[in-house]
Amino acid sequence: MLGNTYGRFFRVTTCGESYAGGFRKGLNVPKELYGGLLAIVDGVPPGLNLTAAMIQEELDKRRPGQTPLDSPRLETDRVYIFSGVMEDDLTTGAPVGLVIPNVDIEDLHIGQYREYKDMCRPGHAEYTFFKKYGEHSDWVGAGRASGRETASRVAGGAVAKAVLARMGIDVIAFISESHSIKAGPITYEKAKENYRKNDLNCPDLEVAPRMIEDILRIKDEGDTCGGVVEVIARGVPAGLGEPVFDKMSALISHGIMSIGAIKGLEFGSGFAHATMKGSESNDPMYFDADGRVRFRSNHAGGVLGGISNGEDIRIRVAVKATPTISLPQDTVDVGQGKNALLSPITRRDPSLLPRIYPVCEAMVRLSILDAIYMSQGYAAVANLDPRWGKI
Repeated sequence: MLGNTYGRFFRVTTCGESYAGGFRKGLNVPKELYGGLLAIVDGVPPGLNLTAAMIQEELDKRRPGQTPLDSPRLETDRVYIFSGVMEDDLTTGAPVGLVIPNVDIEDLHIGQYREYKDMCRPGHAEYTFFKKYGEHSDWVGAGRASGRETASRVAGGAVAKAVLARMGIDVIAFISESHSIKAGPITYEKAKENYRKNDLNCPDLEVAPRMIEDILRIKDEGDTCGGVVEVIARGVPAGLGEPVFDKMSALISHGIMSIGAIKGLEFGSGFAHATMKGSESNDPMYFDADGRVRFRSNHAGGVLGGISNGEDIRIRVAVKATPTISLPQDTVDVGQGKNALLSPITRRDPSLLPRIYPVCEAMVRLSILDAIYMSQGYAAVANLDPRWGKI
């Protein structure tokens, strides 16, 4: 399997599956080493304060089994740092290695998956994994196609967060829409003020209860629903992004669209640009009191010509409904080569929204930090007139 490393200079490599370790129980090793998820983060600067608690804080945002809106799977997602950090919790400049053991990999649940392992769940990756990897593809909990894979991303993103914090860059994500129920306009300040004040992490505290009630109703029906995550990156300096193919927007899009459940993405006013005239979609510029160029609006979402312009980078992400549902669906049994009817009995999230927003935060952080490495490396040899860095 290829494609398990993200980034050019600040790079995260991950491995591990949804039920990794489920078939290695009873070995003469600690339970924590049966299997799980790994992340190797390369490009971490030396002297960075980094603790397991800092990474755990991010992982706890996506940990299952915390609310009725989550999968009941009881993974602790406890993270262990095993390399790259020494005395006083300071990084050495070597790769930071992270381990997240799987602990809820009971035979009961493996058996449930075994009952229909050759049936392709509609909306899932079983069919395409069969096409690519054949009969040896991991069939337990979707393997690498499972949302559990994203824990490694969040762990890597937590390391990026620690680096970006030293630069004054903050990335925050929140839920702005669930099953067509929409929150009102959300500013960065409102998102910060109401961050994680409800189980859905919707900063609109009046609309959030309606969203939650709707999700629970759909859950009782045996179905699932999707929605929209918004991400704001504040403090991103102007000048990040490498035209033509490594635009800032392209790097972020790569990271976000690599998340399994994401089906769409837009920057700033996004698809609304199709309805605007140039006089409406352009963002007028002005010099502020410090002689810096600023913009009176942000329809561009913080990116012009593929390069950050110093305003907030804002994106909206469409999240599909959890594909595993309890309702009968037509499918195929690839083992027997015949049509089938499937009603799987497995643990699931009625909505992915409550646990996917930290994954979006992580991928945006990784993308921005990688762009900073590229930009500063180029600037070091470009020998530009210093005045251009001051406007």
